[in-house]
Amino acid sequence: MSNFLIGIGKRIKIIRKEQKLTISEVASNAGVSNGLISRIENGRTIPSLPVLLELISALKIDASAFFKDIENSQASNYIHITKEQQQLIEKEVEAEGFTYNHIFSKSVSAIGFEAVILNIKPNSKREKVVTDAWEFKYIISGKCTYLINDDEVIVSEGDSLYFDGRKPHVPMNKFNENCIMLVLYFYSENR
Repeated sequence: MSNFLIGIGKRIKIIRKEQKLTISEVASNAGVSNGLISRIENGRTIPSLPVLLELISALKIDASAFFKDIENSQASNYIHITKEQQQLIEKEVEAEGFTYNHIFSKSVSAIGFEAVILNIKPNSKREKVVTDAWEFKYIISGKCTYLINDDEVIVSEGDSLYFDGRKPHVPMNKFNENCIMLVLYFYSENR
């Protein structure tokens, strides 16, 4: 998984240079610091998925195209970033007592999206499904196991998961409490 995330940093750098954008321009458009962009591009830090989506938007590229090219060179079916791996959002203006760890703040260019809160009760049952969208999950409380193709990934409170919904998938709650998550479906006009 770390190779996948390092690949994302390299891809951001390549696209930024192709678009003839400076680190400062991308940082300003994404609402983060120049230092954070530099650390991501050089593989020294892992962006949270909301920050990654902001960066893709700031690079003026379709999210589906961004991930499709990474997908072609990597074997992973999904991106799973645990709560512990997530980075705090760095803001240019310091404010005492304010911690920014935002989920999502603006639509990515040429992407329509739908947002839902999903509650999965223990021992719930459903077959794998496919959707014509990229899916982003943020676990608000509880935990569950996601089956994506033949992969199993356990996501817990505070974790993020991002994958291509065209791959057969289903969440299963084998635990003793409800799993509540924010789900964003990203629909690209180019799909």
